[in-house]
Amino acid sequence: MLQNIPTHVIAGPLGAGKTTLIRHLLAQRPGNERWAVLINEFGLVGLDAALLSRDEDGITIGEVAGGCLCCVNGMPFQVGLGRLLRKSRPDRLFIEPSGLGHPLQLLAQLKQAPWTGVLTIQPLLMVVDAQSMARNEPLPEAQQQAFNASEYVVFNKSEAVDEKSKLLITNKFNDKNVMWSVQGQVPLSSLPGALLQIVDSPFEENQIVDNLGSAPTILWTDPSQPICLAQEGEGGWSIGWRWHPAQQFYPQRLQAFLRTWPWRRAKGVIHSVEGWQSFNGLNGDMPVWQTSDWRRDSRIELIFDQPQSQPTLQAGLSECRVS
Repeated sequence: MLQNIPTHVIAGPLGAGKTTLIRHLLAQRPGNERWAVLINEFGLVGLDAALLSRDEDGITIGEVAGGCLCCVNGMPFQVGLGRLLRKSRPDRLFIEPSGLGHPLQLLAQLKQAPWTGVLTIQPLLMVVDAQSMARNEPLPEAQQQAFNASEYVVFNKSEAVDEKSKLLITNKFNDKNVMWSVQGQVPLSSLPGALLQIVDSPFEENQIVDNLGSAPTILWTDPSQPICLAQEGEGGWSIGWRWHPAQQFYPQRLQAFLRTWPWRRAKGVIHSVEGWQSFNGLNGDMPVWQTSDWRRDSRIELIFDQPQSQPTLQAGLSECRVS
């Protein structure tokens, strides 16, 4: 087993662009390296792994869905990371905590057993919305604490921030390594520890917790019906669906449906009549849809400030499917 794996924690508030940034980093992976990504999401369906899906070898993606990685004594995280390391034996590891989570608590866990000697933790990389920062909008408390402790900050979505504002922000945070990006485009070489190499050295594999067995496989008892999961937690209410891959959607109907609801976050990968497509929206702002390599199932997840009518949501989504 490998030791001293360069490990990058990429944190930031909901919708800052963490997943997009990681997607661009994955595109820069050296051909001789194996990379792994562990993603934590607030919702239960697990969308970011699907959004990051790439049709290539050398990249393994794991997910811990529902809540914060550091909660419940970190057991879901311990199990998820242990599985991922065994499966991928990576040369580099990226961890994306939920935008509603507690990055500093996660970092503290990574520096304790059983990960000491296994992972080489790099300085925390924070991703924030440059436009929100230019407007002096406050960060959630846990994210502000992480921002204060971070050495590296990516101010993403900077295309709408003028040079004067950029200079003011750079001067305000002159104790940090500041990077400006559009659509999460950051060169791999700018990451802390980007040039570190792992040391191929054995250690006791039983150090890593893995007492839950293999991940469950979804069995579609009725392929025409979705699996629906909802939860309320610190920071909001989420609801998500998975559909059998044979089910298809009309993207125009789905866009119209999404415009009628007050969601904070809307993410999805669907088998549409135009092929497999993904979307990722924030605060009602729907972006351009993109093609996707994901083929396992269709997934949609919505995050709201308050619980919504689950039957009404599901009925509306049913109207978007090809009958």
